[in-house]
Amino acid sequence: MKIIVVDKISVSDVYNIILKYKDTIVNNEKYLTDLDAAIGDADHGINMSRGFTQVADKLKMIDPQNSDIGTILMTTATVIMEAVGGASGPLYGTLFLTMSTDTTGAKEIDAEKIVKMFEDSLKAIMDLGGAKPGDKTMVDVLYPVVEQMKKDLNSKITDLLVLFRDAKNAAENGMKSTIPLVAKKGRASYLGERSANHQDPGATSSYLLINTIYEYLVEKYQK
Repeated sequence: MKIIVVDKISVSDVYNIILKYKDTIVNNEKYLTDLDAAIGDADHGINMSRGFTQVADKLKMIDPQNSDIGTILMTTATVIMEAVGGASGPLYGTLFLTMSTDTTGAKEIDAEKIVKMFEDSLKAIMDLGGAKPGDKTMVDVLYPVVEQMKKDLNSKITDLLVLFRDAKNAAENGMKSTIPLVAKKGRASYLGERSANHQDPGATSSYLLINTIYEYLVEKYQK
């Protein structure tokens, strides 16, 4: 296999990643809802599926060749905030909104910019919801992802295939780490000790986002 180093992703890449994430969420709607049924309102999969289906419909009205990454991410954020119920709408909306601010006018982004996007988004989500690592939320995925990305960047790793491979592994470990935790935030926190031994649905959908990015890059560059 030819070794390819991917040092940048384009507007079209970001556009297609979000469309691919929509398909991933739709395909995992029941799984996410079942996870949420154990400790929440049993609507995480339904809300995310509805929201990202509307995102995809809106993005299909945009030509990525005549757009920029900030606009794609801002469009995603706006629809998510309007269409996704519960805590997920504001949290995922904040994630994409913060990323859009970091990429205004950008036609391509590299590892350094991507790490800043994820780091800024994590901070914004933690500020909004007050969650910290160990609270059994999406932060338990995004925090180790950011830490791993910063570690890779400090090691001069700029190949996005490597960056997101490592991020995916960190995300998966973070997702699984929520199983024994007692929830400290959201509806799951009302259950107290009974929230333990269940995987957090928000952490799971966050893992699916990181995994989707990695899968997209592998499918595009390692065929």
